Amino acid sequence: MLVVGLTGGIGSGKSTVAELLAERGAVIVDADRVARQVVEPGTPAHAALVERFGAGIVDANGRIDRPALAAAAFSDPAALADLNAITHPAIGIEMVRQRDEHAGTDRVVVMDIPLLTEAHRELLALVAVIVVDTPVETALQRLVELRGMDRADAEARMAAQVDRATRLSVADLVVDNSGDRSHLVGEVDRVWAAISELARTAPRPG
Repeated sequence: MLVVGLTGGIGSGKSTVAELLAERGAVIVDADRVARQVVEPGTPAHAALVERFGAGIVDANGRIDRPALAAAAFSDPAALADLNAITHPAIGIEMVRQRDEHAGTDRVVVMDIPLLTEAHRELLALVAVIVVDTPVETALQRLVELRGMDRADAEARMAAQVDRATRLSVADLVVDNSGDRSHLVGEVDRVWAAISELARTAPRPG
């Protein structure tokens, strides 16, 4: 298998790029989806979260109420550190497990991580990192017009993430998503061709 990372800021179109890569044959391991899986009822992380933050973070179905958990954790740095200490190891372990399901195959496994850093490159044995790049104003416009977000809320969420230059600094391959869908499809085709060449030539685990 060949393992690559995929990242991009909110409003960048990263999820669309992941879908396009999947259409071309990639296996997508989605950090956001894994983050939900590891806190399902009956998991160690679920029990640890309830013990730390109380029954108020659980909804009527016994699942973690994400807005309630966010309200409890994000207002206090110590609480946020506790949240990360509970969830991040579980997320990492599960992502590695899902990656390793494809060891020994010729599959391209894309680790879709919103806040990807250089540390992930070594931890997950990434051969390359793909960054979906969108001008800040374009991303903001998409959040407001397509997702219906309040502009101030969208600006705050974008400001809370790493800046565009920092994100691009980890990139081996860049998908430019400043245009329309046909432009994006062409960008993904270009990047997929580069990944396919890597798959033929790069040493890789498994």
